[in-house]
Amino acid sequence: MAGDDRDVLEVLKFELNFLEQGGYGRSVHTPQKPTSTFQDSITCVNFGDPQRPHPCSECMLIDFVPESSRNENVPCHHIPLTPRGETVATLQSEYNQPKLEGAVIAWLRAVISRMEQERQARGA
Repeated sequence: MAGDDRDVLEVLKFELNFLEQGGYGRSVHTPQKPTSTFQDSITCVNFGDPQRPHPCSECMLIDFVPESSRNENVPCHHIPLTPRGETVATLQSEYNQPKLEGAVIAWLRAVISRMEQERQARGA
């Protein structure tokens, strides 16, 4: 998380709100181009920059990516979202956007809840 000093809890809350408000539907600017979970949100350290100048290792989501997947082209797409280990990458291959977004929403809620409880316990 070296290159991203934003509060991860606040960013995850924003991502959750973003998804609950309609999320990753087609862009108005480029409706022919599908959107990408996490990459097409301010959650991404390279949001809005097609050159992707920042390595994904600088992204706050890298801490949720298993070590074995951190060198993937899009590491955040390999975060285990469900108890069965489904990820953005595996769920995208099913072409079921509602199922994908539902899994991301459930994961975000669980992580946010856990982080809030941990912060409360620390008195932060």
